[in-house]
Formats: sequence, C-alpha cells, structure tokens
Amino acid sequence: MRVGFAGLGVMGTPMALNLLRAGTPLVVWNRTHERTAPLRAAGATVAPTPADLVAKVDVLLMMLADAAAIDATIADVPIEDKIIVHMGTTAPQHSAALAARVQARGGRYVEAPVSGSRKPAEAGELVVMLAGDPDDLAVVGPLLAPLGRETFTCGPVPGALTMKLAVNLFLITLVTGLAEAVHFAAGHGLDLDQFVDVLDAGPMASAVSRVKARKLVDRDFAVQASIANVLDNNRLVAAAAREAGLASPLLDTAHALYAETQALGHGPADMAAVLHAIERRTSTGAR
Repeated sequence: MRVGFAGLGVMGTPMALNLLRAGTPLVVWNRTHERTAPLRAAGATVAPTPADLVAKVDVLLMMLADAAAIDATIADVPIEDKIIVHMGTTAPQHSAALAARVQARGGRYVEAPVSGSRKPAEAGELVVMLAGDPDDLAVVGPLLAPLGRETFTCGPVPGALTMKLAVNLFLITLVTGLAEAVHFAAGHGLDLDQFVDVLDAGPMASAVSRVKARKLVDRDFAVQASIANVLDNNRLVAAAAREAGLASPLLDTAHALYAETQALGHGPADMAAVLHAIERRTSTGAR
C-alpha cells in the first residue's frame, strides 16, 4: 500500500517519522518545503505538489492546520479510489461536508483525529479516534497503529471529530485551571516545587498535569500545543456547543483567557503560557 502524508508541523513531523520507523513507505508533502528535510533524510519520498502526492498514493493522511488548508490540498486533484484520512481538528460540520465531497468524486473518507501533543506524538503514544465506513476503517486502523497506544472507533463521520472536541474541552479547562492554581500558589509565596510534588502525589495527578505543572513552575513555554492552536480548538468546541444548544461556562472563560494571551503576543508559545493572561488580570486588578 502506498501512503502519503500531508502536513509536517509540530505534530505531523513526528507522526510521519514514526510511520517510517515502522516500515511504512511514505510520500510526503508540506506547503513549506524546508520542513520535508527530516522526512527525506529518514527515507521518505518528497512530492513537489499536492497533485503529485495524491497521484503516487493509495491512502492520503492529512495533518493540516485548518479546513482551508485541507480543502486546498485536495481541490481539483483526482481522488477516485483513494482513501482520504483527515487527522487534524476542524468543525464536525466541515468534516461531514468534506466526506460528502470526497465520496462524490469517487474517493473514500475516514476521520482519524488524535489526542495528544508533541511529546506523545514523538513517543508514538497518541490516542487515535476513527470514524467512517467499517471497510475503510479496517484498512486505516492498522496503518495508524505505530502512532498511538490505543485506537477507538467512534461510528460514522463526524463521530471521531465530535469526540475529539469533547476531549479537547477537558484538556483546555484542565490546563487553564492548573495555570490558575500555580498563579495562586506563587501569589501566596508557596514553594512551587513542593506544590508540584503535592499535586503529583495526589489523586488529581495525570500525564498532562505532570508535564504542564513543571512547565508552568519553570516558565518553560516551549511549544507542545500552541496558544494559537488551542484558541482555534476552543472556538471549534464553543461553536459546536452553541450548535447543540449546550452551555459551556468553563470553556467560555478559558476562551477569553487564551484570546487575551494571544493578544499579548504569546500565540506561538505553549498553551501553558495562558499563565500570562492570568498574571495580567492580577496586575491590572481585573477579576
């Protein structure tokens, strides 16, 4: 089976490298050509254009930034009998419409968003969510096994993306709450290293809290999942909540804080940088 990979960003590069390490022959493409260098060095074939990429493969994996990038990549490209796999995060409505367009052009479509950030992507420990026709999932599921520790089938499209948004809602509010807790501890003069030790020893500890608490205390904002990306995800979750008539009070508060963090110039930083917005509210007296 010939496999293509489009989108070599913070997540896409380690994912594609893990596929190569597992022995999957890979053809790759990225809008910024320089980012293909690590994949070429690891043995991938580099396609100069999306059309060339799609022509060379049976299955196309897309880890692209947004709906516009996805639509542009496969627009006017022959996809008959190809399996198009959407692995990024877009609105469920966009994915459902994309599935219809792909199928109308003779292609097959699978959703396969992943839960996890750069470190789990590098370690092959993502959680993969799948949605689509069972016959297509039987092809795509084993192909994606090197990327994650567990795979879940979430029914028809857009079940996987809706599941991803629910998971992201918890992640966003979790990290925002953790940032506020660190701010509270610092503001009371507590030993922050001891705070992390207490948190790690207790029932609230998780893989996320263990990584993000240390980053917050060390003020290490090297990107794993960026403020800009999290803000985009926040907008998608909020829109899906409004579409279903659901209240999302914690998410809405986080939404405002991530927007403030981006306005402060921290869009490329890790989501832990939401701490800057919380600190700014304290310094200005905003509550």
